[in-house]
Amino acid sequence: MKITDLNPKALWAHFAEICGIPHPSHHEEKIRAFIVDFAKSHNLEYTVDQANNVIIRKPATPGMEGRKGIVLQAHLDMVPQKNNDKVFDFEKDAIEPWVDGTGSDAKVKARGTTLGADNGIGVAAMLAILESSDIKHGPLEALFTATEETGMVGAFGLKAGELHGDILINLDSERQAELCIGCAGGTDANIELEYKAEPVPHHWPEGGYKAVAVEVKGLKGGHSGIEIILQRANANKVIFRTLRPHLSDKVLLASIDGGGLRNAIPREARALVLVPVDYYTAFSEAVAEMERIVIQEYRDIEDGISLKVVSLPESEYPTEFIPAAVALNLADMVCICPDGVVKMSTAMPGLVQTSSNLARVVSGRNADGESGDAESFIKMHALVRSSVRSEKEFVCERISGLCRLIGANIELTGSYDGWNPNMSSPILKTMAAGYEKLFSKPAEITAVHAGLECGIIGGVYPKLDMISCGPTIRYPHSPDEEVNIDSVERFWKFLVYSLETAPDK
Repeated sequence: MKITDLNPKALWAHFAEICGIPHPSHHEEKIRAFIVDFAKSHNLEYTVDQANNVIIRKPATPGMEGRKGIVLQAHLDMVPQKNNDKVFDFEKDAIEPWVDGTGSDAKVKARGTTLGADNGIGVAAMLAILESSDIKHGPLEALFTATEETGMVGAFGLKAGELHGDILINLDSERQAELCIGCAGGTDANIELEYKAEPVPHHWPEGGYKAVAVEVKGLKGGHSGIEIILQRANANKVIFRTLRPHLSDKVLLASIDGGGLRNAIPREARALVLVPVDYYTAFSEAVAEMERIVIQEYRDIEDGISLKVVSLPESEYPTEFIPAAVALNLADMVCICPDGVVKMSTAMPGLVQTSSNLARVVSGRNADGESGDAESFIKMHALVRSSVRSEKEFVCERISGLCRLIGANIELTGSYDGWNPNMSSPILKTMAAGYEKLFSKPAEITAVHAGLECGIIGGVYPKLDMISCGPTIRYPHSPDEEVNIDSVERFWKFLVYSLETAPDK
């Protein structure tokens, strides 16, 4: 079955179009042009602001002019993650969606990559509503924000006066039975540790060291906010936990490449190391034992953990290594750095209040233009989230303290506050009542441990009455991402009903 055969047909048709348009974060030119062309072809007023957000306006349908203006909002970009064995270029290739299963458990997935249901389903729903001639609604604006997944660039760049509506319905939630009325704020911790690389102590490959890779693979990863509560393994933590006892005068660390995107729990990590020939057997056995330990510790959470020593082709033999003292400091930093759930909410049981995700650890070289020397560096990136500003700041200070201890530089950037819940919200009352009427059960009122754009937009438009909803999406930000088909149909029905029953001015 093709996804264009699914209901609601208009929404899925637009989602199929979106899958065919490359739109990873920072490469949204093609999908933005598609949205603009859509507005032109439907004779709808539109603007593109300085932050590359697209806003389309559609007048109220007859008899609905007295309703409050509604802003529908979704982001244009998607997280580009793929399996190692998948040959794919997110800047050029089309996502390959397919239908998996039947009945109420049927879902749409992508072949070997992220699907982009986050937030492509929201974008598709907005397009279907904008082109509809039979959906009743008041004055309508559709806000398509840019580059949400890597810093909420579009939301941060939105200026006062661009939006005219009274209510904002964000379409970026990931559980269909929920109405979200709050979110966490966040801060990026950008860390850099410089060092002078040392040449390998022996000629390759006849010398006294054997060059190998230590690889962590098969972790589930996922969204570093929404799925942090699942306590999945962090590949950066696993690899340095493995290496730490063997560093210094035994095993030498040549390079590290762990994790990826700032808002994804690290799924993979790879370190190149130099192992003394007479220590190689003991080292290999220790790595195998650590694999057994990690599998046991995460037996109810992870089901595909792989921690292996891998032989290297001669072309990958390193010619230099990280000084032992630096490597030990790095291992200590990674092992101690706050990661995962830091504190749970007492006000809303089951909600993570504060967390940190050590998303990236990578080594490299920068050419020094003046001296001609090459400066070596290790870069780390952590994303700290909290709905309580003081707790977020304290976790950042803890990380800063670790940096001071090992002589690393840290820059805290992109800080934004959360979105405070308003239980007296008029749109919450309207949509909660509508949900119960449509589905004969109440919606769950919740907040989310992730950085929804509502928090930032609400700072610019403090009078906006905001809420967030969406279909059920599992494993976002990973190649396992899937969206439940039945939930999309219920989401659509609920959204249309909410537009038709929006409060009067």
